Amino acid sequence: MENIDNTPATLESVWALIKELALSFNRQMAESRAEFDRRMKKQEELAGLRESEMAESRAEFDRRMKKQEELAGLRESEMSESRAEFDRRMKKQEELAGLRESEMSESRAEFDRRMKKQEELAGSWGNNLGSFAEEYFFNSFENGKQDFFGEKYDSIRRNVPAGLEGNKDEYDIVLVNGKSVAIVEVKFKAHENDLTKIVTKAKTFRTNYPKYENHKIYLGLASMAFYPKLEDECIKEGIAIVKQMGDSVVINDEHLKAF
Repeated sequence: MENIDNTPATLESVWALIKELALSFNRQMAESRAEFDRRMKKQEELAGLRESEMAESRAEFDRRMKKQEELAGLRESEMSESRAEFDRRMKKQEELAGLRESEMSESRAEFDRRMKKQEELAGSWGNNLGSFAEEYFFNSFENGKQDFFGEKYDSIRRNVPAGLEGNKDEYDIVLVNGKSVAIVEVKFKAHENDLTKIVTKAKTFRTNYPKYENHKIYLGLASMAFYPKLEDECIKEGIAIVKQMGDSVVINDEHLKAF
């Protein structure tokens, strides 16, 4: 090896060079380690900052979550209070509805009681008026009015019951002679709807009293009041009209037919 100034190399000069190179290498290594340590420290500092930020972020997250939970707790509490208030109001409404239902039931019961009383009174009045009409017309027939419907009758009976079990018909006034039977239905205030029932009485009477099956049967309707259509329907059906006029009983039997 030669020096740059072309001086022949010696052992001392080589060793000095090696030492110089070793020192340079060690210096570079030291600088590299220092730089590495500096950079590592920088990274650690940055990592620490990030960890701090992350910790702060986690703390902020926890704080916000706690806040949300608190708000949720408040909402749940409010909802519970709202549900309790709703239940209270519903219970109040149910109690009021129960009271109203109870009042309505009492009102219905009272109404039914009064209606029943009115019906009983009306029935009583109706029965009394019906009994009055029957008494009036029966007395009129019994006191000299047996000669009518074109015939004279030997006997007169009132409220004749059905003769056979199961037949519920009743005949208000019945007049009988050797060949004819006159059946008079009595109403205080008759209606045309009564005529159908009157016509059937000719048939039921023969069923209930077979001994009169060969008799002619005449029908009459006696009423304290008549109206034109009712009289027209009686004439059409061949039913005698027996009505009150003043203090007298008038019989219209010109259109009478035998059943």
